[in-house]
Amino acid sequence: MTDYLADVKKYDAGAKEEVVTKIVKHLGIALRNRDSSLVSCTDPKELDRIKAGWIAKKLGVEDAKKADGALEKVCKAMSADNTKNRVTFYYLVAKELGKLGSL
Repeated sequence: MTDYLADVKKYDAGAKEEVVTKIVKHLGIALRNRDSSLVSCTDPKELDRIKAGWIAKKLGVEDAKKADGALEKVCKAMSADNTKNRVTFYYLVAKELGKLGSL
């Protein structure tokens, strides 16, 4: 758990452990496999899955333009990181959409 929190804090020094814990619980089994624990910003299918499952379903944001904008900003923010941790990515998307408080 501390590894996830430390990674999130590289992008948001004020990240709260309880929010990161909720994201880890939401992702569950996906974090057990190295490949599925990472996000590829160059894979449109993966970004569509994140948009449908995380942004629309969990965060309740139906506006596709807003969702695409958040994904684009997070991909850009994490562009220097070759291994984009899924927990960190989801956290930053929620933060970008102003939905951290609803987790």
